[in-house]
Amino acid sequence: MHLATLLLFCCASFNFDTPRLAGDQPVAPAHHSEEATPVQPAAPALPNAPVAKAEAPADSDASTAVPVEAILPAGGALLNSPVKPAAHGSYETTRQRKIWYGLVAAGHSAAGFDAYTTRRAISGGYGVESNPIMRPFAQSNAIYFATQVTPAVMDYVGHRMMTSNHSWMRRMWWVPQLAGTSLSLGAGIHNYKMVP
Repeated sequence: MHLATLLLFCCASFNFDTPRLAGDQPVAPAHHSEEATPVQPAAPALPNAPVAKAEAPADSDASTAVPVEAILPAGGALLNSPVKPAAHGSYETTRQRKIWYGLVAAGHSAAGFDAYTTRRAISGGYGVESNPIMRPFAQSNAIYFATQVTPAVMDYVGHRMMTSNHSWMRRMWWVPQLAGTSLSLGAGIHNYKMVP
């Protein structure tokens, strides 16, 4: 135990954590011989921060010096370029919105007509529902609500196409609504002709 305490005090006197200063010279071990060995000087300490470059002297070659104007951007160059907006405005016009509402009304009306004629034909025993998705709703009044899902989806797709960033989509925005309306109207006319 005394030996451990002695080693602890001896090791505590050495500073392993402190760095060597730039002016410290390594101490050469003492030799008792006749010849003295020269002590090598320590390498110069590195700076803590980068040193700024000195400007080129006036008598230096002008072709190697880079002018400051070549490095810095021109003052007005950034302001003269067009600025792209962060968010675009609405592409739809008042006329397109009115047409869209008209197609909404026509699509939902055609779907209601299709539901009415389908229910009428099935109740009279003149036919069956050929659409497997609509077949569970064909025997009840739930068919009126079920047929409104497709026109609602077509309205959403048409509105998204009308406000799209792509110009070809903005030109063709009315196609989904018109296609859904024409299919529902065609099915309704077919069902209506089935019943005498």
